[in-house]
Amino acid sequence: MTPVAAGTSTAWTTEDIQAAGSTLRLRKGGAGDPLLVLPHDIGSLDRLPFYDALARRFTVYVPSHPGYDGSERPAWMRSVRDVAVTYQSVIAEINLANPSLVGLGFGGWIAAEMATMSPRAFRRLVLVGAMGVKPVTGEILDQALVSYIDYVRAGFEDQGVFDRLFGAEPPTELLEQWDLNREMTFRIAWKPYMYNPTLPHLLGGVKAAALIVWGAGDKIVPLECGEAYARALPRSRLAVVPGSGHFVDMEQPLALAKLILEFASEQ
Repeated sequence: MTPVAAGTSTAWTTEDIQAAGSTLRLRKGGAGDPLLVLPHDIGSLDRLPFYDALARRFTVYVPSHPGYDGSERPAWMRSVRDVAVTYQSVIAEINLANPSLVGLGFGGWIAAEMATMSPRAFRRLVLVGAMGVKPVTGEILDQALVSYIDYVRAGFEDQGVFDRLFGAEPPTELLEQWDLNREMTFRIAWKPYMYNPTLPHLLGGVKAAALIVWGAGDKIVPLECGEAYARALPRSRLAVVPGSGHFVDMEQPLALAKLILEFASEQ
């Protein structure tokens, strides 16, 4: 996706890398300790103030998920855990040592799966509005029941932020990409929809300190899922960000970056 505006001097590069037999698109910017950021199921804009804020402290890597936003769609891929294993290959391919891991929404589910696979591999784990666990009383919004535009709009508490980022009438190219991304999501996260029943049982083995962040107005993934993650991860705490829906990274980028930077500085 192409951003509406960048507003920062951080230099970013784009490269294609090979992982699990497929070509993935990878954005890189900043300097410092390695930080891998896994985007939402809608994909990501190329430049966001959130990424730039993190890049002042970290070398930030933002891949496009397999089958999303310019990355090749592997014909064999059928589960989120497949994506998680692929990203383990990415980490090996680009030689990241003891990175921190930030997962946004759908990317948070992938990050959680990765942490269960390699319990000591990550310095810090941050899950923001993460899918992956089944809510008990609420529901994860089923994007099959709404249009792809309405799904993205549902992720914002302030619709003005949506309009500023994507336009009140998003361009056709962007709408087509959202539709393709949604198609890939259905392929790998449909039954059961947006959760893995085995994941809660595996989270207790994760050794990394974890920060769970939720938008107070999240209408896509209920807060109870964040509370479940906080209970399941042994070294975790939950922070709720006011004035934000599901897309905290876009609606409250500096507040989220501040939480992560402070968390990363803790001993």
